[in-house]
Amino acid sequence: MNKAIIYLLALAFLSCNKEQKHSETNPEVLKKPFTFATWTKAHGSFDEAKWETKLALYDSLGITEALVAGSPDFLTRLIPIANKKDIKIHAWMWTLNRPNDTIANQHPEWYAVNRAGKNSLEHRAYVDYYQWLSPFHPEAREHIKNNVRKLAQVKGLASIHLDYVRYVDVILGADLQPKYNIVQSTEMPEYDYGYHPIAREGFKAIFDKDPQDFEHPELSTEWRQYRLNAITSLVNEIVDIAHEKDQKITAAVFPFPEMSRQMVRQAWNDWNLDAAYPMIYNNFYRENINWIGFATEQGVNDVDFPIHSGLFAPALKTPEDLEMAIRLTKEKGADGISIFTADNLSKAQKDVFIKLSEEFSNE
Repeated sequence: MNKAIIYLLALAFLSCNKEQKHSETNPEVLKKPFTFATWTKAHGSFDEAKWETKLALYDSLGITEALVAGSPDFLTRLIPIANKKDIKIHAWMWTLNRPNDTIANQHPEWYAVNRAGKNSLEHRAYVDYYQWLSPFHPEAREHIKNNVRKLAQVKGLASIHLDYVRYVDVILGADLQPKYNIVQSTEMPEYDYGYHPIAREGFKAIFDKDPQDFEHPELSTEWRQYRLNAITSLVNEIVDIAHEKDQKITAAVFPFPEMSRQMVRQAWNDWNLDAAYPMIYNNFYRENINWIGFATEQGVNDVDFPIHSGLFAPALKTPEDLEMAIRLTKEKGADGISIFTADNLSKAQKDVFIKLSEEFSNE
């Protein structure tokens, strides 16, 4: 028999075995517990009646976890109310992007620097609230870790949930670029961050090269990895701090690790997280709903901690789209979904949550 034919038959056999194996394990994937969560903000001072109402809504939708951006005091007051509804509270923390941080604002040298030499406090890429600290500055890192230490004192948290733990978007999603009247077909200097003097000095000490002098820095795998490592080491130090206080660390991350590396210098598959919440907002990238399943599966395959797929409610307006997205994440191995945000769901979207949360809880 022709060797080429034998080779093709072997490939077909292996492919069938892989598909059979997937179909055999898939029922077990579908049976494991599946959680529904939402991101939400504190919005001002603590209002017990308001949160009673909000948590009652979440409970009615089958949502059992809320990722809340609020102060330690706010969260301390919220947790007992949430416990009555069996809703877990995560402390949603903006990590490297620190808009209007009164302590950091006093230290311009803490801020990230782009390839054009501009400081993130003074030159704010895309939007005014983009005020990014550098993961290379030791005092900036310590400031971030102190923020974690404060949250770690809050009793009863499900986790400290890190967000904006990356660099400025060097490449925006395809659907976002027109909103800022830019076309990013290459890595543009004003959006390419990580060029803090400390970073450049450290890189030069190892490689005898200043990345500022690179004609095509995007082609240097060493320079990219060097910047990835700065974020990874910070996250893993944060994990150690939290674990010492019996707190867990989760993170909102970009859709899947390879994409995260390219778009925001974020290698979250190298992090020692307790769980990840990848923001799989398909409309940002002009992708269809099947892409949500694809991105979920990449994350599940790349890490050994739980994945909770983040979905963007405005992109899934019809009940059919929302249901398909949730079912896809479950089928591809996610441990749950988190919606941004349950506070503004339509009646039809709420009905999907009720239907699927009841269905999945009865499996």
